[in-house]
This record gives sequence, structure tokens and C-alpha cells, in this order.
Amino acid sequence: MPLHDCPHTFEQLAAKVLPAHMERMRKALINSEPMRNFCKPGVGVKTLLKNKGRVNDFPGCYTLLEGNNPIYVGISRGVIARLKQHVCGKTHFDASLAFRIAMANHPNQTVKNLTRSEAMQDTFFGTSFSEAQAYLKTLTAAFIEITNPLELYVFEAYCAIELDTHQWNSFETH
Repeated sequence: MPLHDCPHTFEQLAAKVLPAHMERMRKALINSEPMRNFCKPGVGVKTLLKNKGRVNDFPGCYTLLEGNNPIYVGISRGVIARLKQHVCGKTHFDASLAFRIAMANHPNQTVKNLTRSEAMQDTFFGTSFSEAQAYLKTLTAAFIEITNPLELYVFEAYCAIELDTHQWNSFETH
């Protein structure tokens, strides 16, 4: 039985499926939309989806861009909700990229010795976290739907390599 009901061999994924997803992503990059749209007061996920002509959120891959430069690739079972979390989330779980950026930019190196939860309780780190989320709101986002979980997971790394998002993407386990 195929893993996650993926009908493709690894060779097929590498030769055809992932390049086809990448072509779709490159087209989506041309029409990326402002991340600030995902954090408008009073606008929830259902409204965002309705504005996109969708009833339900969807699994897929997204890319965050600074100008025309891709800086981060992520995946989610609910892409629109995840994009909203990046710019509106209040915890290191919800806004993990903002947390990573805040850690890298925080002037006090002792915060790097704290746990994630402890860092989020630190007032000064909270300022760095808010600044990181403000930065994320200046970016744009492109996304594509990918329903098969195996294709989605493999594509995230493929896309990150293709777009060279090494600064903020990491595939180390916690």
C-alpha cells in the first residue's frame, strides 16, 4: 500500500510531480499578495476564504517574499489560517517564524539561553517579537494547494532548495 496513498514512486515525484508543483508555485509568486491582508482587525479565516472564493481552508505550500526575493517556505493543512497565524499569532507555536526572526535579531544574547516559553515572557523579547511580526506584515505570500501529505512534505524541502530560502528555513528536528 502506498505511503499516504501517494500514487507516485520517488522517481516520479522527483522527475515530474515536484517540478510541476514548482511551476505552479513560480506562477503563484508572480501574483503574491500582501501579508498585511491576513491580519486585518475583525477579518477572520472564514472571511479571508470567502474573499478568495473558497468555502474551506486547504492543505498546501506557501512562500513568503520580501519584494521579489523568497525568504521562507512553509506548509500547512490550512494555508490561509497558517498565514494569519504568522502575522497575528501570540505564541511561539503560532508565530514560529516571527519567533525565529526575533531570536536572531534580539540584542540581548542571554535570551538565547531561555526556553521558548521563557523568552515569550521576557518584556524586551516581546518587543523583538512584535517587530518581527511587523516585518512579516511587509512581506507578500504566494501559495498553492497540494492535497497529498507525502507530496506536500517532500515539496516543502524541494521548494526551499529551489528558492534558496536557507536563512529562515530549517529542517532540523526539535
